[in-house]
Amino acid sequence: MLTIGQMSRVCGVSVKTLHHYDKIGLLKPQKTDETNGYRYYEDSQIGTMLLIGRLKRYGFTLTDIQCLLTVKDSRELLRQMHQQRFRLERQMEHISITIREMGYHLEEFERTGDIMSYQNNYEIVVKEAGEQVLATHRQKMSVEEFGTYYGKIYEKIAREHLEVNGIVMAIYHDQEFDPAFSDIELGVGITERDKADFILPGHLCATTIHKGAYSGLPDAYGAIVAWINANGYKMDGMPYEIYLKTHFDKLPPEEWVTEIFFPVRK
Repeated sequence: MLTIGQMSRVCGVSVKTLHHYDKIGLLKPQKTDETNGYRYYEDSQIGTMLLIGRLKRYGFTLTDIQCLLTVKDSRELLRQMHQQRFRLERQMEHISITIREMGYHLEEFERTGDIMSYQNNYEIVVKEAGEQVLATHRQKMSVEEFGTYYGKIYEKIAREHLEVNGIVMAIYHDQEFDPAFSDIELGVGITERDKADFILPGHLCATTIHKGAYSGLPDAYGAIVAWINANGYKMDGMPYEIYLKTHFDKLPPEEWVTEIFFPVRK
């Protein structure tokens, strides 16, 4: 058997960590001496400890790992591992996009000497936005779930043999926006008015174009709201976005184009 010190050296973890794992029931020693409290581990527990360390590197929480260690079905374990790899890949994509965004910000800052000068890059235009005839899906969702629910819309379009017109958009119904859980209606434009889930009426709108990753959309929203307040307009409806160029066009994030609409009145 291994003492806790030997287990610590072999597995490359601190004694404090082993104490913690014992306390939470993640990895309990095979034997604890009742007289002096010394902990002893079986050689077979080395493999378990090394697996715990690897799962931590993969981004699983200790609670997740406790659950994984009790799963007997190898197919379920495989499914959860694939899900975690997908989450890590998405994190890498977000980090890559953020690094590029920061690069553009630094270039702008170096050119102007103003750390907020990038916020002045939006031209606000007031125009009559046309009516939109839409197949939609509305519910409380996160922005990360857009792909899933757009998929449901396109499944319906295929099932009912509807004709799309190229419009892809999202309407934000909440007064406050929470990227993790908001009342959002995703829409795809169709030509069959009688089969529409929702018809968005035409309206006078303050609009702007955002070029780049969606993480920068708040800058465009801030520019529109500031312009509305400074020019005697009032908001008169829920804002929405129309996606003109996206990753579906096989373009990198810096080439994505989104038009933002705020219904307004004088």
